[in-house]
Amino acid sequence: MADPALHFHDLTLGYDRHPAVHHLEGTVARGDLLAIVGPNGGGKSTLLKSLAGRLKPLGGTIHNTFPSLAYMPQIGDLNRDFPVSVLDLALTGLCGKRGMFGWISREERSRAQEALTSVGLNGFENRSIRTLSGGQLQRLLFARLMLQDADLILLDEPFTAIDSRTIEDLMMIVQRWHAEGRTVLAVLHDLDLVRAEFPQTLLLARDPLGWGPTATVLTEPKLSAARRMAEAFDRNAAECVRAA
Repeated sequence: MADPALHFHDLTLGYDRHPAVHHLEGTVARGDLLAIVGPNGGGKSTLLKSLAGRLKPLGGTIHNTFPSLAYMPQIGDLNRDFPVSVLDLALTGLCGKRGMFGWISREERSRAQEALTSVGLNGFENRSIRTLSGGQLQRLLFARLMLQDADLILLDEPFTAIDSRTIEDLMMIVQRWHAEGRTVLAVLHDLDLVRAEFPQTLLLARDPLGWGPTATVLTEPKLSAARRMAEAFDRNAAECVRAA
């Protein structure tokens, strides 16, 4: 097996002591291209938030040896009313290395321009992000990820509510990251896309119902079990405690 750079041990995640992810155990190898699928409310986005350091575990541990990480939340989490240009938002991908108010070099601006060109936004540099369509905004967020130049890339629903051409173009970028040896974890809903493009899949419905080669995980019995678990969700249930 490849280098196990990311390991979940008995990981439980949630809010107000009510878990959204139960006792997850597993390993992500360096260079994996992993889809995370499951019903709404199954803990997929919660898992990425925890990996990104935005949510502390209720129990268990995450052992992460990746030297750098880039996280793209759902597009709805971005404030599109903030008065910022396309180029300036792309340049925020450099904040982790130069700081929020660090000086931007000519070389960095050139890199940002190259990233925008590579996602099809050449000529959009001075436009406000308010003027962008959903697909154009998602292209911009991918350009920002390119500037972060991370070893581990986390994508939360990167292809939701955008056109098929944009999905195809952005999926080519994901495949290029994979070919470069980067590790990509993506929360997705399109199971046909997962089957076609992602070799590994985690099926999560609060409990992990399958983790491994996509063809062995996305079976009808496992998908049916995931749907049943989502329907059985009880918001008033007691906190999750594992017996000693």
